[in-house]
Amino acid sequence: MACQQRQIIEQQRNEAEIFKGEAICKQKSRLLLDEMLLPRGLLPLDNIVEMGINRVTGFVWLRQRQKKVHRFNAIGRTVSFDTEVTAFVEEHVMRRITGVKTKELFVWLPVSTIFIDDPSSNKILFANSSGIARSFPLSAFNLQEDQTPQQHLRPQSTTNFF
Repeated sequence: MACQQRQIIEQQRNEAEIFKGEAICKQKSRLLLDEMLLPRGLLPLDNIVEMGINRVTGFVWLRQRQKKVHRFNAIGRTVSFDTEVTAFVEEHVMRRITGVKTKELFVWLPVSTIFIDDPSSNKILFANSSGIARSFPLSAFNLQEDQTPQQHLRPQSTTNFF
């Protein structure tokens, strides 16, 4: 699987904007989530060494130094992020995700799609390739620094992130 991911990344590199370095990659990944109208805390990655986005195809990749396991306390879920996370993105949607798994009871299940079907519902859905989906409150994926009493007033801008 990792070999296949690397091949896809290499195919996408020619037309992609590529960033290297932890600070710029973290900033650009948050701006990308803003642009896609997804919560900023959705990808709580650390030590990101490379990020790329091919705007023609919508393909995005993030490489981090090491795998990360993160607990989303607000929903009681643990999620594992591999050293390479890839997806095709568009407004309110991340599809064909690789490198992300969630723990259900004692089993790690891959997450293949993350989307907001109806923005007014304040719910975000996570689905796997077999079609099983779970919804959670959008607020569970906000960054701590984004948590304000007026967070529901967060601007829904489609400003370019570059």
